[in-house]
Amino acid sequence: METHTLRSTATELATPDTDEAARTRRLWGLLAAISLTVLLAMAFWYAPEDANQGPVQRIFYIHVPSAWIGFLAFAVVFVASIAFLATGARRFDELAASSAEVGVVFTTAVLITGPLWGRPVWGIYWTWDPRLTSFLMLWLIYLSYLVLRGYVPEPIRRARFSAVLGIVGFLDVPIVYLSARWWRSEHPTQFVVEGGDLPPQMLVTMLVGVVAFTFLYLYLLSVRRRVARLRAAAELAEVGR
Repeated sequence: METHTLRSTATELATPDTDEAARTRRLWGLLAAISLTVLLAMAFWYAPEDANQGPVQRIFYIHVPSAWIGFLAFAVVFVASIAFLATGARRFDELAASSAEVGVVFTTAVLITGPLWGRPVWGIYWTWDPRLTSFLMLWLIYLSYLVLRGYVPEPIRRARFSAVLGIVGFLDVPIVYLSARWWRSEHPTQFVVEGGDLPPQMLVTMLVGVVAFTFLYLYLLSVRRRVARLRAAAELAEVGR
């Protein structure tokens, strides 16, 4: 019975990469490369230098889009995990796992660029600010999600445990987003949403960054899902021996 379940769920994913899927993946990669090039050009030559922070402020165009795409990736984990628990379809578990890995990449970029930006502005690389602390907790939760997936060998149990953690972990996203409002914080609030005084050139460049990182997320997600399908095919072949 266990072998039958494993075989049937692996078969869901062990399908060959179609020409359409390969073309779509290449398209996301091309759009990501073009838009990231445009972003770098705009960050250095279009957006004005911040009068108070100087050149280091240009990290903003990497830091903020990375955070937003990290939230997007974990939202996909959240939705896909609910779908898996509701349907038992392994493709949703594969989507959640793939998006979690990509999300950890983007949130790691946030944790690297944040201190690089903060040191010249705040005079310190890290402070246990509510926004920083809650974001670090978010990163640790989804890092634990990846560790859990590597620790549980049985696919069905692994998928169920991971889905629960993926759903619970997402509850930290609104806490991160609202932390600068709820508690006293050195970190700026969501000035773009609240209509702050961000110069138009900076705002446009930041939005281009969000688009560029969205394309990059879609490309990395498609690559990771391709890897998952190859792994499922290998798993199916192992069971069939």
